[in-house]
Amino acid sequence: MSSAAIDRSSPLPFYHQLKQILLDEISGRALRPGDRLPGDHDLCQAYGVSRTVVRQALSELEYEGVIDRVKGRGTFVAQPKTSEGLVQSLTGLDEDVRARGGRLRSEVRKLEIVPADAQVASELRLEIGAPVVLLERLRFVDGEPWVLTVTHLPADLAPGLLDEDFTDQSLYALLENKYGVRLVRGRRSVEAAVAGTGLARSLGIKPGGPVLVLRSVSFTDGMAPIESFVAFHRGDRSRFEVELDRHAGAARPLMIVTR
Repeated sequence: MSSAAIDRSSPLPFYHQLKQILLDEISGRALRPGDRLPGDHDLCQAYGVSRTVVRQALSELEYEGVIDRVKGRGTFVAQPKTSEGLVQSLTGLDEDVRARGGRLRSEVRKLEIVPADAQVASELRLEIGAPVVLLERLRFVDGEPWVLTVTHLPADLAPGLLDEDFTDQSLYALLENKYGVRLVRGRRSVEAAVAGTGLARSLGIKPGGPVLVLRSVSFTDGMAPIESFVAFHRGDRSRFEVELDRHAGAARPLMIVTR
C-alpha cells in the first residue's frame, strides 16, 4: 500500500481519511477492475485503525461503486458503472454513451408490425389491436451486453421504419432527421427488479441478478405520445443520476418527469 498515513490531528474522521487514501491508491497505481485490495486485517495493521474504521471506509467505497466486496473472497476494484441521465433529460442511450466516448452497438432481435396490447395502446392513446412497430434490441456498450430495450411506436409514424438498420443507428436521431418527428417531452420511471432466466442469459448475468427497469413514454410538442419503451439495464453496470432543484411554493409529490 501507499506511504500515506492517517493524520491523527486532523478534524476529518479516520474512516474518511482512509477512504481517500484508498481512492488515491487505486488511482495512483492505476488498478484495474478485478484487482484485489488488501483485506480488513491488513488495512487495520497498515494504517493503525480499528476494524470499525476500515469497514466504514470500505462500505462507503462499495456504496459509491468503487469496490466490490465478495464474502469469502475479498475486496476488489469494481467495474465502473455507466452514469446515465436518461431519467432527467430526453436523450437516448446512444447520446449518453457517445457523449462519454464509448461505443454503442445494437443486436436487433425484432423489428415488425404487431397489434397493440392494452398497455401499449393506453400509453400511445391507440385502440387495442391497432398496428404498432415493435423494435427489440439487445444493446452493447464497448462490446458488453448492457440493456435490453423493447420499443413501440405507431405504425403510421414513420413509413419505411421496418427497412432501417438499427445496429449502429440512433432511433431518436433517425426520427428527427429523416422523418421530421421531434420528441420534446417525456415521462420516465425507474424501478428495481431481478432478472429471469431469459433476460439474465441475454445480459450475461446470473438468474436473479439485479436489473434497473426504465419505463418511458415520449411526446411531441403537441403532447401526442409517439414512443413507449421498457429497458432492462444491468444493475451491476448502470446507475441513473438525477439533478434536483428546490423551488419556493407549495409542496408537490415527488415525481420523475423529463422535460
